[in-house]
Amino acid sequence: MFQQVLDGRADMLGPDHPGAIAAKVALGRALVATGRPGDAVPVLEEALAGSELVRGADHIDTLAAREEYAAAALAAGKTAEAVRSYRHALADRERIQGGQHPGAASASLGLAAAYLANGQRKDAIAQYKEVLTNTEGALGPDHPDTLQVRGRLAAANFSAGRMGAALQLYEETCAGYQRTIGPNHPSTLACQAELARGYYATGRLSDASTLLSDIIARGEQALPAGDPLIRRVRETLTNITG
Repeated sequence: MFQQVLDGRADMLGPDHPGAIAAKVALGRALVATGRPGDAVPVLEEALAGSELVRGADHIDTLAAREEYAAAALAAGKTAEAVRSYRHALADRERIQGGQHPGAASASLGLAAAYLANGQRKDAIAQYKEVLTNTEGALGPDHPDTLQVRGRLAAANFSAGRMGAALQLYEETCAGYQRTIGPNHPSTLACQAELARGYYATGRLSDASTLLSDIIARGEQALPAGDPLIRRVRETLTNITG
């Protein structure tokens, strides 16, 4: 459908018309969403080039197109290109909109994810720390956005083998979710599953087993039957208890 819209707009308006460029961005986004990021990359690269030509490099739509392209590159496994593009996007956002703008936070999170995927774990941790500091300062420690960023920082530390930092961050994140949305919310349960995985990885088998059993008990009450989270938790518990 998006391809038909793109073809129609390009024929009627020309390939560099803002409407045709917007259709390219929509097509690229749809390709990523349907598991075809490799096909999305050239479409979004073309849209970005067109937006820079027609609107200018500093136009808000060009900034957004660059991040769409970076996200597609990351999803396609082109991690070095994703890092390059997200760096460019973040620098533009900070220069044009300021470092506290939500657009800068979005680009910064994308860059951190690209760093992690590219094996630059120290850079990823530093980037997530910066986002967490800014988000916590602007929104507070228990805001959903803050909790999400803290969880990503925990995961980055886990990936880097910094287990002490990872466990502390996961514990803080889970406590925040319990305070704000309750112990049975899917986000709380998912966070606790990651914490239990950290306990398991560091040999704290008793702590892991107790938490996993608790997650199963609460999850069976709160989540649909056959939920994949509960299935994964059961598998981990089986690995511990035999």
